[in-house]
Amino acid sequence: MSEYVKFKYGRASDEIAPFDEFAELNECRRKLLELQLIGVRSNGVSFGNLSVRDGVTNNFYVTGSATGALSELTLADCAKVVAYDFERNWLRYEGAAIPSSESLTHAAVYKSDSSARAVIHCHDSSLWLTLLDRVPTTSKAAEYGTPEMACEIIQLFQTGEVHRRKLFVMAGHEGGIVTFGRDLEEAFAVLMRERNETAQLR
Repeated sequence: MSEYVKFKYGRASDEIAPFDEFAELNECRRKLLELQLIGVRSNGVSFGNLSVRDGVTNNFYVTGSATGALSELTLADCAKVVAYDFERNWLRYEGAAIPSSESLTHAAVYKSDSSARAVIHCHDSSLWLTLLDRVPTTSKAAEYGTPEMACEIIQLFQTGEVHRRKLFVMAGHEGGIVTFGRDLEEAFAVLMRERNETAQLR
């Protein structure tokens, strides 16, 4: 069990079948690692995660917990979330890896926007400070990976701003930014656009 995972979980199967977006996930993840938007801190704690939706379902494939130090993922480093319950703070998954500690955050995005097919959660302290409360922002009281964070995200999606900008900031998770899109390429492009616009303001 990962000490950073705050939800209860159960494994439905030890393996997951290969999925079409796996190569795209690794390619996007490599770019994020190069930019140090995901990775591992000096204390050994991983940060950042990616996911892709499974077809038209609310199920999704997500990078495993504590995989930030890996330069490339194998299928065994991913998990497929096949059921979740925000109120019970619980999910069920397939695969050898424990799903990312932010899995309920990803689930809340997929539940709230049927057009979202990919989610990136990264860390960028300067961008976070610039965007905080200037774009859709969760409550500072909502901690990462909790039902409270999932509820905050669902509430944010009730405004058109999140749908339009395809991103939000996590006030209670320093540096935490989430972008999403029709695929990982779009989610990454949203992130790069915000970084470039912020850099021009400096």
